[in-house]
Amino acid sequence: MISVPHDGALIPGSIKKSIKPDFWDTPDRDTGIGEVFAFDAFPYSKIVATHSRYVVDLNRSATGGALYPGQQETSVCPVRTFRDQSLYREGMAPSQTAIQERIVTYWQPYHDQLQGLIDAAISRHGWCLLVDAHSIDAELPMLFEGRLPDINVGTNEGLSCSADIQRMFTETLRSQNQLTHVVNGRFKGGHITRHYGKPDKNCHAVQLEHVKDCYQGQGLDKVRALWQQVLSSVLDTSN
Repeated sequence: MISVPHDGALIPGSIKKSIKPDFWDTPDRDTGIGEVFAFDAFPYSKIVATHSRYVVDLNRSATGGALYPGQQETSVCPVRTFRDQSLYREGMAPSQTAIQERIVTYWQPYHDQLQGLIDAAISRHGWCLLVDAHSIDAELPMLFEGRLPDINVGTNEGLSCSADIQRMFTETLRSQNQLTHVVNGRFKGGHITRHYGKPDKNCHAVQLEHVKDCYQGQGLDKVRALWQQVLSSVLDTSN
C-alpha cells in the first residue's frame, strides 16, 4: 500500500486568493515522488493526494500536537513555507473555523480512503505494508542543519513496523553505495506512519523521505529499482 500525501497541486480559488502568488505552485510539493513507486513486479494499491499541502497537510494530525518536540515543523494548515516565508497575504491566514472546514473537506476523505485500503489489504492478505512516500529539498535551514542523506527511513523508532521489515530496508540500503541513507534520523515518520503503523494489528508502516535530487531526472530508475528490490523481498518473505 503506497501513500503519496504531498504531491498534490490543486488550490481551490477561495483559498488561492488568500495565498501569495509566489506560492501558488507549491514549492514545498513532493514533486514526482509518486512516479518512483510505480512497479511492474508485484501488485499494490496507491493513494495520491490531489490538493496542495498548503491547503491541508495530510501527514499532520487533525487535532494538533508536535511530531518532533523542540524542533521547527509545520502544522495541519501551514502558514509558512519550509524556507520560513509567510504563505498568506496580510491578515488572510485561515481561522480555526476555516482550518476545521479544510480538515472535513480535504483531510478526512484522504484518511477515510487510506484506512479503507489498509483494511481491505488486511482482510485479503492478513497483513499490510504501508509505505508513505515523501521528498524534500536537500537543505532547509528552518528544519535541519546541513544536508540530509539521500534516503531517510522513518519507523517511529521501530514502533510502526516489525523489526524484520525495518531490517530488510536497512540491509538493502547498506548493501549499495550510490545513495546515502539514515534510519530514524531527523525524519522518524509523520502522522500517517505513526497513526497507521500498528504491527500488533498487522499493519506495518514505513516513511521514506527522499532528497529530491536523488530521484529526479536520471535518478528515477535507480531509486525505483532499489525500492522494488526491497518491497519484493518483504513480500517474498511474508508469503
